[in-house]
Amino acid sequence: MAAKLRKGDKVIVLAGKDKGLTGQIQSVDPKAGKAVVEGVNIAIRHAKQSQSSEGGRTPKAMPIQLSNLAMIDANGKPTRVGFRMDGDNKVRFAKTTGDAL
Repeated sequence: MAAKLRKGDKVIVLAGKDKGLTGQIQSVDPKAGKAVVEGVNIAIRHAKQSQSSEGGRTPKAMPIQLSNLAMIDANGKPTRVGFRMDGDNKVRFAKTTGDAL
């Protein structure tokens, strides 16, 4: 099945502690059904100091379920994603406006 959300898409979080935040998808894991979105679901990771790195506490974006994300259309509203044939090409489109993504 084709992925409805892809790397680089602008999305909004629908549920969870970061509800309402927006960001761009950095990576998608379709097998696990998760995506990493910049600035969303941030966790603090501790690194031990070494000669090459300073160490300390560093924020890291953790994966979030794809079901908790919605694509943002041209109007800035959350939308579901559909597929349709445009000639010989399969294109994604916003269900709210019908515009191709």
